[in-house]
Amino acid sequence: MIIAFELKYESLCILGYLSSVLIRKFAPMSEIAVQKPAIWKIYLIFTKFRLSFLVILSALSGYLFAGGSDYLEITYLMLGGTLVTAASNGANQIWERELDVLMSRTKNRPLPQGWMTVKEAYIVCIISLIIGTLLLLQLNLYSALLGLLAFLTYVFVYTPLKLKTPWAVFVGAFPGAIPPMLGYIAESNDFTLHSGVLFFVQFTWQFPHFWAIAWVLYDDYKKAGFSLLPSASGRSKQSAFQIMVYSLFLIPFSLLPWALDWVGISTLIIASLLGIVFFVYAYRLFLYCETKDARKLMFASFVYLPIIQFVYVFDKL
Repeated sequence: MIIAFELKYESLCILGYLSSVLIRKFAPMSEIAVQKPAIWKIYLIFTKFRLSFLVILSALSGYLFAGGSDYLEITYLMLGGTLVTAASNGANQIWERELDVLMSRTKNRPLPQGWMTVKEAYIVCIISLIIGTLLLLQLNLYSALLGLLAFLTYVFVYTPLKLKTPWAVFVGAFPGAIPPMLGYIAESNDFTLHSGVLFFVQFTWQFPHFWAIAWVLYDDYKKAGFSLLPSASGRSKQSAFQIMVYSLFLIPFSLLPWALDWVGISTLIIASLLGIVFFVYAYRLFLYCETKDARKLMFASFVYLPIIQFVYVFDKL
């Protein structure tokens, strides 16, 4: 359930990262030593609690779009999704702990800093995964299996592929698009065209979103050996062109619920306008290939998805 929202969280952290660069530049060395946080905060950092919350918002939109309204089911969905996502985030940090030391964005995570042991990290991940899966199982078997599938593909397929090929982005888009599908199936207990469309919209969105972040963090990623932009030329016209094309495709794809007569005219208007604005940001990146334009696209994508998903919910016929 993770990749897209890991990147959402990371996009929120970029401003903090830029601030830390200024602090390191102007503050005396004695003032910038990283202090060990309280244990509860270490666990929140390790499991990326804010990211987990963002993931379950997407799952919640799918549940509500399916017509769900049971508060107990919503509790199971939100807590279960949070814990499975937390397990995935933690497992990713275990896997990449030696690489995290190399990147400015990640070197202050709990494992590189020695704030927790690898054994402790494994225990946190295993407990979170077990409890989260059991909570999703209270909804139905499909929900639990989708949560497990997202965990396994994210941790054991996408994560190791990041060092080997830019195709990791394509692979990671599958677990990343599961949340709204899982939410829909939590209510419907069946795989339908509705859940497939929700999956497909989020799947398409992830490419411009992820590549915009990969553009912004290109230099930091290179320190760890990650090359995740769509072209081997890195920050280039070729990469920007692919980002622009996927952004363009997102406009008609986001209108599928309207075309299938599931939602009303509000979706047609709002989704079209948002899609055009989103495409304009991508087009500017193609024109100028500037990191500042990639950053604008990144934040635009962060806003775009939840608005679209909840427009579907409130405009459902």
